[in-house]
Parts: sequence; C-alpha cells; structure tokens
Amino acid sequence: MEDFIISVNKVEEWQMTNDVTELDNLFQRAKRVLVGGGTVALVRQQRSGESYRFEEFTNLEDFEQYKNGIYKYLAK
Repeated sequence: MEDFIISVNKVEEWQMTNDVTELDNLFQRAKRVLVGGGTVALVRQQRSGESYRFEEFTNLEDFEQYKNGIYKYLAK
C-alpha cells in the first residue's frame, strides 16, 4: 500500500481559514489508510519547491494525538 502524504502547509492553511470540512475529509482518508495497514506521512513544502518528510504514523493512537492537536487550534 502506498503511503498517504499529508502536506502540513495545507493543514496550516485550513487551520487559518477554519476549514473544518477539508480537515475532516483529509483525516478520514488518512485514517482509512492506517486501518488498512498503511503509513501516513507528514511532509512540508519549502519555498524553493523542495519538500521533506518529517514524521510518519503507523498506528491510530499516534495519529489521533496529531489530529487532536490540529483541531485544538481551530477557532470556535
């Protein structure tokens, strides 16, 4: 199974615009990959166009902690 890649640049953009729908969709797809035995990777895109992978999740518990941290900073 291919890794599911999450662009943290997009996550940060959706946080700033309070786009809960996009975040929900992203995290649901990522969760399905984890349940299926895949890996979810966090990637950051640099201004130069280069991207680098800086974290991976292979279990739901760690991924849920990350997800909860994202939702924690949304405007209510």
